[in-house]
Amino acid sequence: DEVEPASKIVERFCTGGMSLGAISRETHEVIAIAMNRIGGKSNSGEGGEDPIRWVPVDDVNEDGVSDSFDYLKGLQNGDIATSAVKQVASGRFGVTPHFLANANQLEIKIAQGAKPGEGGQLPGKKVSPYIASLRRSKPGVPLISPPPHHDIYSIEDLAQLIYDLHQVNENAKVSVKLVAQAGIGTIASGVAKANADVIQISGHDGGTGASPVSSIKHCGGPLELGLAETHISLTENQLRDRVILRADGGLRCGRDVMMSALLGADEYGFGTLAMIATGCIMARICHTNNCPVGVASQREDLRKKFPGTPSDLVNFFLFIAEEVREEMAAMGYRTMDELIGRGDLLKQRDVPLEKTQNFDASFLTQYAGSSSMVSSERISQATHSNGPQLEDTIIADKDFQNAVETEGTFDITTDIINVDRAFGGRIGGHVAYRYGDNGFAGSININLNGSAGQSFGCFLVGGINVKLVGEGNDYVCKGMAGGEVSIMPPADLQAEATSSVVIGNTALYGATGGRLFASGRAGERFSVRNSMADAVIEGVGDHCCEYMTGGCVVVLGPVGRNVGAGMTGGLGYFYDEDESFCSKLNTEIVIAQRVKSSAGEQQLKGLISDHFEKTKSKKAKMLLDNWSNELPKFWQIVPPSELGTPEAANEDIETEVMVEQNA
Repeated sequence: DEVEPASKIVERFCTGGMSLGAISRETHEVIAIAMNRIGGKSNSGEGGEDPIRWVPVDDVNEDGVSDSFDYLKGLQNGDIATSAVKQVASGRFGVTPHFLANANQLEIKIAQGAKPGEGGQLPGKKVSPYIASLRRSKPGVPLISPPPHHDIYSIEDLAQLIYDLHQVNENAKVSVKLVAQAGIGTIASGVAKANADVIQISGHDGGTGASPVSSIKHCGGPLELGLAETHISLTENQLRDRVILRADGGLRCGRDVMMSALLGADEYGFGTLAMIATGCIMARICHTNNCPVGVASQREDLRKKFPGTPSDLVNFFLFIAEEVREEMAAMGYRTMDELIGRGDLLKQRDVPLEKTQNFDASFLTQYAGSSSMVSSERISQATHSNGPQLEDTIIADKDFQNAVETEGTFDITTDIINVDRAFGGRIGGHVAYRYGDNGFAGSININLNGSAGQSFGCFLVGGINVKLVGEGNDYVCKGMAGGEVSIMPPADLQAEATSSVVIGNTALYGATGGRLFASGRAGERFSVRNSMADAVIEGVGDHCCEYMTGGCVVVLGPVGRNVGAGMTGGLGYFYDEDESFCSKLNTEIVIAQRVKSSAGEQQLKGLISDHFEKTKSKKAKMLLDNWSNELPKFWQIVPPSELGTPEAANEDIETEVMVEQNA
């Protein structure tokens, strides 16, 4: 009776990052509702979330059914289906300012324990109209998800993404998911210094039926080894109190929770086990869309067979917590705080096995030392801050507040310097939380002069228009969902704008809307993972339009190699003045054709006209003044999903077909 109650222990429980799309809507929402009931945390996985889930239900009838969620059973008034942890992976697929602003925690997935070094792919047959709408894609189009380290090359890139997420939602803790492996302690120390609030250690056990068998059996490392090394390294470097440690990877019972706690974990994640508790039968055909119990299928007929209710998972986790209480009582401890990090209470088993006879597990049974905080204090401490921001002064302006309140107009002109990073993120999050990504009917117009820091224009929403006279850095317009950004060099620039670099690498990363006009060139990976944004630029480096799934990109100057690699949606227009473009195109998915339709010509000319209006680009003016001569020099790159659209269709072929049918 003196041991910490189960109701307190389950608050430390979390579920794994299983995306809506990989699993069904029913499974995803039941898990979220159950975790919210017990005060734990569910994880959205990579793929966005329906805003209807962020509002508590209040219309549940006596049969446990709500009109808002009429496909679920066992509901209660006050239930909420939001995922407390919203995963951004590295910032793609449904990651919008509205999504980010409604999170309690934001998770960056560096790698997955069950398949480290590998990405995933949502098969086209699982991309239903509903899933496509959340991921800002098209139904039936496969969604390629390379490993996140394909986008995050260094600790600096990771630190910038952490900074961006703290900017858009200053109240949400940012977690980073790492894989248990040798040397993880050094990596975790760097992540803690990069201002993360939570570090999740993911072991090689677990993984759904969608993970390759070779990965499940032969990749990654044991959770225990990675967790112990991380806890010891953070403690020795006096960083332990800066972060919450979360353990994940094949946890199945109270003993697993106790083992993780003794090795230093503050919170405990369950993935496969949570699915089994809600009805999964481990058929291991998740990738086929044919899950027989509707747990991992988007087929309506199979989803109707989903058997789970929130109370199933609630009861299961309470049983796990009772097991933990029994173990604690047997050891003579009252609270989890007393146990966490006490590796010295573990003893290596003396089992005569040839493969382990030379394994020294002494580091697992050592006490790393005490810290100034106990575990519960680390969990409850405030979110790490980015410090004072240029945007804070704008948001504090009474005229700005009035414009947001009344959906009016606000104008401001100010200077910006390169330490002003992630400009736009905080304003975007502020507006998105109240109006969504494109619900703001007012107009916020910001004119800036100078050199902006990294992630300029990130996470903007509709109604926010930013003009920069100067230059940007890497990650311009990362994750923007609406609004407009225009960038142009100063009027007294001695060089030609068309040959000057005005923005860095990886612009429009994961953008889900909005428009970018830049009078000058960009670096590499322009428009990578762009989902819906339109952009005009006057030259780019390598890998333009990489993994793009929507939107439209117009390039009015030279390009680097590997254009369109992994591009499954959207359109690109490339001005080929020296006839070198085709040699730089990656033709694995996309094709190149001349602009054949009037709709395509109208789209191209309209964007170039807007580009001239916003930036006064000399290159745009030349093209518009000589349109009939310059149009034939444009290539249009088209992925298979866009071939039937009016902009990409060959009108001559369509006319011939119509004549033949009439005959």
